[in-house]
Amino acid sequence: MKIDQERKDRLKKMLNKMKEQILREAREEMKKFQTGEKRQIVEAVMDDADLSVIDLSEDISLKQLSTHRDILKKIEEALRKLEEGTYGICEMCGDEIPEERLKILPFAIYCRDCQEKIEMIEKFEGEEGQ
Repeated sequence: MKIDQERKDRLKKMLNKMKEQILREAREEMKKFQTGEKRQIVEAVMDDADLSVIDLSEDISLKQLSTHRDILKKIEEALRKLEEGTYGICEMCGDEIPEERLKILPFAIYCRDCQEKIEMIEKFEGEEGQ
């Protein structure tokens, strides 16, 4: 199932816009982390007994950078699929993923129905393992 060029262009623009936003946020986080900006702010208002809060702040920054990296990988994969003509196609049932869903979650690989089935199975397996 091929998507028309107008939809492809619209989706590509949306994915690239999201990619730029994530890159911008990641650059800002890296800059703050590298300059120690967060550490300086926290140190200014805390005493030595609260240094664990600084470490926590740095851990959160690293986690945010990791999350940005994961999202960027998903966006790159979505852009690759868009070029191949397979973007927006549910990997489970093969139906087209509605554009409304892709606007909310541009790197969705399942339609809503299949995603719900997967989540039910995961929930059931999680309950079974307890």
